[in-house]
Amino acid sequence: MVVAADLISRARTGDGDAFRELTEPYLRELHVHCYRMLGSFQDAEDALQNTLLTAWQSLGGFEGRASLRTWLYRIATNRCLDARRVASRRPAQEWNIPGVELPEPTRRGEVVWLQPFPDAMMEGGTEVALGPEARYEQTESISLAFVTALQALPPRQVAVVILRDVLGFHAREVAGMLDATVESVNSSLKRARASLQRQQAAARREPPPAGGSPAEDAVVAKFVRAWESADLSALVALLTDDAFISMPPMPFEYEGRDVAARFCASLLGADRRFDLMPTRANGQPAFGAYLRAPDGIRNGTGLYVLTLAGGQICAVTRFDNTVLSWFGLPRSLPAWLLPERRLAFSWPDR
Repeated sequence: MVVAADLISRARTGDGDAFRELTEPYLRELHVHCYRMLGSFQDAEDALQNTLLTAWQSLGGFEGRASLRTWLYRIATNRCLDARRVASRRPAQEWNIPGVELPEPTRRGEVVWLQPFPDAMMEGGTEVALGPEARYEQTESISLAFVTALQALPPRQVAVVILRDVLGFHAREVAGMLDATVESVNSSLKRARASLQRQQAAARREPPPAGGSPAEDAVVAKFVRAWESADLSALVALLTDDAFISMPPMPFEYEGRDVAARFCASLLGADRRFDLMPTRANGQPAFGAYLRAPDGIRNGTGLYVLTLAGGQICAVTRFDNTVLSWFGLPRSLPAWLLPERRLAFSWPDR
């Protein structure tokens, strides 16, 4: 506490190094918090920068009645609420890959601004000391399904359910962060929980295998072999009956194994062949997809994130190739690079 007080005192005099040392331990968890609130990696980065700017400008008003962490969460939450009120969300895009005609979607998605969050950037951001009120496992609360479900809630409900049920803050603390009464916080939480429970009940599935476990590796290896060899039968066999495919920022969504199979067939048809480069997003297995060109170059076409249910795949989310750099993946691969890269990643045998 003496060290923190000294840093605060120095930061108040304009010492930028002291301010960075003061806030650095909280940056990753605040980034993850902003992402949960906004569902967009880019918007979360902007909100985090706005949080730090506000904290720097407002440090003179920090009285220490709450912890510095709580004070920073207050600022970050309100910056995210501001963003949700005024943000012009990423507009929906139309399908733009020539020579590939998609089947008719079963519905049009509304959360077209959804973006993936790299696991490498979550280290320390989801392993925070949670309060006693937390109800969600940290891996579940960063999953694409949960983050997508949050986006359907009103902004105030999103803030309350994250602060109370994900991070475990007390109702009185949350009321202070939102300049609200405890009664209004509890009311918002009740409505948010009911909405999330309805969504979870509608999508009741087997739990996924643990991340990085042999069970997960086995499913993922089968997916890679099927996708890279364009083995549609093997690919479809991995899908659950209610398999779901989405592709933000394009609003097209496909629900059900049969229509998902037609979607995959459209991508893998016309002798289109891909190589997949492994990564992880939102605590889930993910792959950069690279289309093989006649000259040997592999051009990145997007990022696929898999959602598993037991030993099958219940959802595939395709993001465009603009997200590849966030995962340390290049936009294209020369022919000689691929074997070197794959030697470092061992798929289990059949």
